[in-house]
Amino acid sequence: MVKPLKKIRKNIRFHREGTKTLVWGGIALAAFCLLTGYAFGFASPWFVILVAICAIVYLLVVNFFRCPIRLFDGETEGIVVAPCDGKVVVVEEVDENEYFHDRRIMVSIFMSLINVHANWVPTDGTVRLVDHQNGRFQAAWLPKASTDNERSTIVITTPDGQEILARQVAGAVARRIVTYVNPGDECYIDEHLGFIKFGSRVDLFLPLDADVKLHVGQRAFGNQTIVAQLSR
Repeated sequence: MVKPLKKIRKNIRFHREGTKTLVWGGIALAAFCLLTGYAFGFASPWFVILVAICAIVYLLVVNFFRCPIRLFDGETEGIVVAPCDGKVVVVEEVDENEYFHDRRIMVSIFMSLINVHANWVPTDGTVRLVDHQNGRFQAAWLPKASTDNERSTIVITTPDGQEILARQVAGAVARRIVTYVNPGDECYIDEHLGFIKFGSRVDLFLPLDADVKLHVGQRAFGNQTIVAQLSR
């Protein structure tokens, strides 16, 4: 598969999912600070403290919607890259009973509130399945989150016929999962897969003969860290 150059240039510095939140949130905080200043005086220590708190909250939200421009440096054939930033919380063989119904290697990456929450396509291929399922919103690091929480399952068939499953999983705070790909789409490393708002995880289910490069506790960076090399 040849990667179209026009597709890898769509990365942006702040994710479009955050545009309304940043604009309207900034206006609301500014209006709240102004009203407080008129009520208690702009020289009041309480007003200064309030402005500082509002500024910190807004900067945290800005940080959350960062979308760094990243291009994978290297050959992508047979490579699976991290779909998101975060901490690796699971690397183990499991029974995947929703799509494959067999044993797979599961690699889970947990995103905290301070991580970039953009999700990247983990491997070159063709999208075979996109399935959104409603569910609970329990803590994303719990083992049951992968099957009990609201989630979006994406299956990608690589050029050599192997299937990789990526699952966007909502967390206790996350209330919106966005997936950009559709069944039948060709997809490539460097493209955006989707976005999950405010704390979550992404699971990968790989063939048992995949050479996994990560270990539990390791930090991963979306579209940069190699998760596994697929057998050929």
